[in-house]
Amino acid sequence: MRAATNGTTVATRGMAKEAKSRGGPDQDLIRELASLLEETGLSEIEIEREGLRVRVARQHIVSATTVAPSLVAAQATAAAPPAKAASEDPAKHPGCVKSPMVGTAYLAPEPGAPPFIDVGARVAQGQTILIIEAMKTMNHIPAPKAGTVTAILVGNGHPVEFGEPLVIIE
Repeated sequence: MRAATNGTTVATRGMAKEAKSRGGPDQDLIRELASLLEETGLSEIEIEREGLRVRVARQHIVSATTVAPSLVAAQATAAAPPAKAASEDPAKHPGCVKSPMVGTAYLAPEPGAPPFIDVGARVAQGQTILIIEAMKTMNHIPAPKAGTVTAILVGNGHPVEFGEPLVIIE
């Protein structure tokens, strides 16, 4: 039996004869479980009592928001001296470091730690400049060459796409 109410799905399996004779699962129990989902923020709860199994799951509507790369680039270049004209595409810059994968960019090794790089910092070839998390794996992104960081084009914790400009090193 499945019923959807206010984005909550209820499934019952293996109902005991007593539950069938009463006309179904205990409605108060289902309401109590749905209320517990709301209170705790859980997405799913399942219990089994005396041969009665009740599963209550909340259906989440996920809306993703992304920051336009041009907005991040504009914020990063506003804080740093411009490498070239602001109207140029940062992906075409010869010192552009592009994302090798899709994931989430992190500018520091852990929350609260200082960032790997800052605008104006000198980096050595092979030095970690940021981390991209992809599928629960932290991938260290090395500097392809030695130089000075002139722009950081991504924000900490922001999603990145394959080939997206991350940093400019001159």
